[in-house]
Amino acid sequence: LANILHANELARRFKEEGVNITANSLHPGSIITNLLRHHSIIDVMSRTLGRLVLKNVQQGAATQCYVALHPGAKGVSGKYWSDSNLYEPSAKAKDAELGKKLWDYTLDLVAA
Repeated sequence: LANILHANELARRFKEEGVNITANSLHPGSIITNLLRHHSIIDVMSRTLGRLVLKNVQQGAATQCYVALHPGAKGVSGKYWSDSNLYEPSAKAKDAELGKKLWDYTLDLVAA
């Protein structure tokens, strides 16, 4: 939620300031990785079952690559992507006031 709110607020600020940069958020999907490699039993189970339901690393990177490089995403800003498509986030994720509060709170944390 915080990542979506932050990207939306950043996109709004870029637009307000006339900056020609886009800011978007995305969900890469559930990806099978080697994060559990030191937990042999869990790793074997997750790799065995994960191959059936999880994306591989290349599939998981596809949406990031699409948003960064595809001409169809050029100029699109302040949006949420999933599986290389625009996706409608939750109502809370679209709350501009909440995004501004998060932005201000983050600035206070960084300044402290």
